[in-house]
Amino acid sequence: MIRLITLNNPRMAQAFIDYMASRQIEIKMMPEGSGQFSLWLMADEHQLEVESEIKQFLDNPNDRKYQAASWEVAETRNPQFRYHSPSMMAMLKSKSGPLTLSVMAICAVIFALLQLGMMDVIFSQFHFPAQPGQQWQLWRWVSHALLHFSVLHIIFNLLWWWEFGGNIEKRLGSFKLLQIFVVSAALSGAAQFWVEGANFGGLSGVVYALVGYLWMFSIRAPESGLGIAKPLVVFMLVWLVLGFVQPFLAIANSAHLAGLAAGVVMGLTDASRYANKKSGL
Repeated sequence: MIRLITLNNPRMAQAFIDYMASRQIEIKMMPEGSGQFSLWLMADEHQLEVESEIKQFLDNPNDRKYQAASWEVAETRNPQFRYHSPSMMAMLKSKSGPLTLSVMAICAVIFALLQLGMMDVIFSQFHFPAQPGQQWQLWRWVSHALLHFSVLHIIFNLLWWWEFGGNIEKRLGSFKLLQIFVVSAALSGAAQFWVEGANFGGLSGVVYALVGYLWMFSIRAPESGLGIAKPLVVFMLVWLVLGFVQPFLAIANSAHLAGLAAGVVMGLTDASRYANKKSGL
């Protein structure tokens, strides 16, 4: 399933659904709350064709061909609108890729094991290299990002990883997301270790790298369609500052700052390459 678009007029949406049904392409309408309804494409192979038709439909939703299609399929469907709720996995997959989902699954499994009393064993194998010789255990430079120590910690990090990482993976591919993950995990981990030692974990340094990466793309290459809403940037920056000034919560502030800086540099580099490629330079 692929989430196509959100509309606030279910009758207008039904006209498009009927039109596509007349072309043997199945689309379902699902409620999203606040009077909004999303359209979901059932078969991925029709994505390009349907996205092209959506643009034409939005330009002229009253075109006679949509009304004619509604009359054509009226006898083959229940006249009452039927809305189906997508499965959780379908919603997750709609805006993410295999790497995004794999990291989420690994973090969830590790978190469950930590809650089952395996904290010492897992942390000893996954923490940032702190002892002599551990710097050559290369997995440690990134495995610390998979550790989470509370429900709020893992929910917050996985939500933003899915939102930002999924966006990057969908548009630039799994290898690019993996590159950002590895570089930002290593650099943010090194910064946090240098300031406070190896007693830390979590995806937040990587999340801030994704924020910085998308932020630079939205500024330097807005035509790419890859970016981040300004209110989210403001929220994440405010949270970063609060982490440094509040005395109550144990927050990996150095990891956040280093992750953001790494993401900004990678974002600027890739956005410049994208812009040069588009201009033919």
